Amino acid sequence: MGLRPEQMSKVSVTGSKRVIDDVIEAAYDHHSLHVTDYDERYEGFEPGSSLDGAETVNERLVTVRALESILDVEGDEVDAAEPVDDSELTAELTQLRDRVNDLNDRGDELRASIRDRQDEIDRMEPFADLGIDLDLLRGYDSLEVVVGQAKPDAIETALADAEGIEAFETFAGGDIVAAFARPTADADDGVVQDALVGVDVALLEVPEASTTPTEYVEELEREQAELRADLEEIESELDAIKEEAAGFLLRAEEQLTIEAEKKQAPLSFATTENAFIAEGWIPTETYPAFEATLDDAVGDHAEVEELERASFTPDGNHHTEAVHDDDGATVATDGGHAHDDRDEPPVVQDNGSASGPFELLVQGFGRPKYSEFDPTLLVFLTFPLMFGFMIGDIGYGLLYAGIGAYLYRSYDGAMREMGAVAIWAGIFTILFGIYYGIDVFGYHAYPWFGIEAWEVSKGLSPGATEWALAWLVVSVLFGILHLNVGYLLGFVSLYQQHDIKHAVYEGASWLLLLNGIWIWIFSQHVPGPKPEFIFESVSVLTFGAVSFGGFPAAVGIAGLVAAAVGVLLIAIGEPAELPEVLSPVVNAVSYARIMAVLLAKGGMALAANLLAFGAYIDDGGAGSFNFIFTPSNLANAQERAAAGEVELVFAGMTTSPDFTAIGVVGGVLVAIIGHIVVLLLGITAAGIQGIRLEYVEFFGKFYEGGGDEYRPFGYERTYTADE
Repeated sequence: MGLRPEQMSKVSVTGSKRVIDDVIEAAYDHHSLHVTDYDERYEGFEPGSSLDGAETVNERLVTVRALESILDVEGDEVDAAEPVDDSELTAELTQLRDRVNDLNDRGDELRASIRDRQDEIDRMEPFADLGIDLDLLRGYDSLEVVVGQAKPDAIETALADAEGIEAFETFAGGDIVAAFARPTADADDGVVQDALVGVDVALLEVPEASTTPTEYVEELEREQAELRADLEEIESELDAIKEEAAGFLLRAEEQLTIEAEKKQAPLSFATTENAFIAEGWIPTETYPAFEATLDDAVGDHAEVEELERASFTPDGNHHTEAVHDDDGATVATDGGHAHDDRDEPPVVQDNGSASGPFELLVQGFGRPKYSEFDPTLLVFLTFPLMFGFMIGDIGYGLLYAGIGAYLYRSYDGAMREMGAVAIWAGIFTILFGIYYGIDVFGYHAYPWFGIEAWEVSKGLSPGATEWALAWLVVSVLFGILHLNVGYLLGFVSLYQQHDIKHAVYEGASWLLLLNGIWIWIFSQHVPGPKPEFIFESVSVLTFGAVSFGGFPAAVGIAGLVAAAVGVLLIAIGEPAELPEVLSPVVNAVSYARIMAVLLAKGGMALAANLLAFGAYIDDGGAGSFNFIFTPSNLANAQERAAAGEVELVFAGMTTSPDFTAIGVVGGVLVAIIGHIVVLLLGITAAGIQGIRLEYVEFFGKFYEGGGDEYRPFGYERTYTADE
């Protein structure tokens, strides 16, 4: 575990095409070589082509995935990994494909028929509302009939005013109107529809049926029910096939995926008619085992070379370190191969089991480049600390840790890592909850343990506001420390990638500026505009054991001089950065959001308890909040409030006699809902603010991200086993 990724080695495998299959098989099984694509560096070579059978394998893979989609195979239907025989796979896949496709096609036909019946039912329902047999709405020689959705009065008015109509009659049902009209002898065909031009009417076509609309709808519904029964039978048969074949499909997909990757591997190789070159990156410590594996597979028919070991140099490029043979002699590693500085090593983040899950947060910003420090360990050390400081409650911490444990046990991948992060955040939330007075859902539980008083406070009570200001100072001091670490890493990185000149101008300058300004702020030089609490907070935090009046004025002047030197270095080395000279102050003050979230979440928990259980403030309103909980405590608080000993803030929904049983239920609901809101907002507020401080304030000093993911050639088998 460290701040650097694993060291990587660039390797090449050169051999005869006669053994390319064996080389691919061995490299695939070793699962360590990150293959890089051929980029036309070698004269006389060209990109390779897929091995024989690749097209067939891909077609089978497409078939398997299509069947998985039809059967809704999710991936948890396999009890144990088993080997897959190619001939059995082909035969069973063909049989299964024909069976499933036939059932699926029949199912599609049934669904289409069901939709057709439903469309007909929807078309027929207006005529059922009208209540007139369908054969009465058509087939007349002397009458014209129109049916549509419209207002009857509008239809009647239009027909009465129309020329060419001797008589008419309308029938309405719901919003459907049927109009029967007899045209005059000299009227043109369609006179009724012409008369309705300009009327808000949606004409309907009369269905071809001899029954009543209601009977016709019932017949359609019977047909639809029969079709649904047939469809359910097919779906049940597909479910049975899924239960029977899911394991086979998952194993087949995995096996075919492996075969497809192997057969397409030469696409990344450089090849001639008789030879090939495969290049890639491998963790340096695994190179000897990789070399031995290929030697066992093909012997002298292929040569494995370690071309270079990626490290860091003042010019910023990885270079070839000397590689020694078993006898300690130095051997050449260039092998006549062309070197390309653009071929950056992939990144294998080297973090332990505790800090490893925090790679998820780092990768949310961007995977570290090979030449950068990996900040995962630092995020592990600071993010849970900030989160716990901002929430600081045993009850919430147990819930966060419990949620995290559930995610960790129930899921894999990113969700599992997020669960581990939540567990750590919950642990620190519990620890700070103890520190803040055994705080449980906003209630100080230290009296439960026979403790009469607790010195530390979140600063929410009227008598403890100095603690709120002290936490403000602590937040800023933590920010200064955090930023110093970032600038120091930036300094080291600049020195390693460039030279001491760059490191001084672009790194040391900001260190001098950051620390110089803040030393001056915490000094007695020009004390007037500086608030007293930045000095008094030391006494608050040490319970009066240590007093701090500020650094001497001379130290403050020295800080200003250091800051001025920092500005001068920036002006010489990076003059474009001069407008940002106040950023060390702004960045450090940005950490005050830690204190703000602490007070906000503590205040929300206090408000929920206050509404539900009531509270008074002792010392006549100048002390701490005390929750009431019971009617007897309320009566006592009211007496003391009348005597001026305490200040009654709120009687409480559960304790006030005005609310009775309804108040108890309502108060408990208010407390539960209030704490759920605080729990959820704690995730969004503390979590997002903590991540923001990492990403914006901290990472910006030394970290860019954008590294390549290490993707070794090979496959982690889940459903299949080697034969």
